[in-house]
Amino acid sequence: MKLYYARGTIAIAVAIALHEAGLEFEPVRLDFKAGEQTEPRYHAVNPKGRVPALVTDSGILTETAAILEHIADLAPAAGLRPTDPFEAAKMREAMCYLASTMHVNHAHRVRGHRWADEESSLADMKAKAVETMTASAAHVENHMLKGPYVLGEAVSLADPYLYVACSWLPGDGVDMAAYPKITAFVEAMRTRASVAQVIADDMI
Repeated sequence: MKLYYARGTIAIAVAIALHEAGLEFEPVRLDFKAGEQTEPRYHAVNPKGRVPALVTDSGILTETAAILEHIADLAPAAGLRPTDPFEAAKMREAMCYLASTMHVNHAHRVRGHRWADEESSLADMKAKAVETMTASAAHVENHMLKGPYVLGEAVSLADPYLYVACSWLPGDGVDMAAYPKITAFVEAMRTRASVAQVIADDMI
């Protein structure tokens, strides 16, 4: 498999999950600042011009949650998806929140051009991101983390996703001293070989 990613993006959640699952892959780094995601050669892989994109023997997959679910299917022994239906739904609940709310909050600071052109609008979105990402941090702290990880003691697909999203919080102006559960979660994730590997590979 081949994983297209950009440093520090949500695509790194896929790399972490692939390592957790013990699946081999070739990382292909895109330089967003140079606009490589806008070039025709990458649009041939993912016409949306975003990451992640995972090239498999069966075809190309995009969208983080879909790729993570595929990884769980490829490596069921890794236990990244709970067998209990309710726990699996809670995992997906967390992933849906990260995709629909927390990621969007962050994107308003770093990719405001998706929604507006005026400099004043972009500046307003950047300023607002401090408030919205702080609200997301509070939600994660108070409602999402059931233990060391999202579901408690066991790692699931939601944890690589959350780890990357939490890596954005300091840059988005969130006071991490107010969120001890998130801080402990990030520290717990960094002790895992999967996360140590993406850090060593300068992916995040």
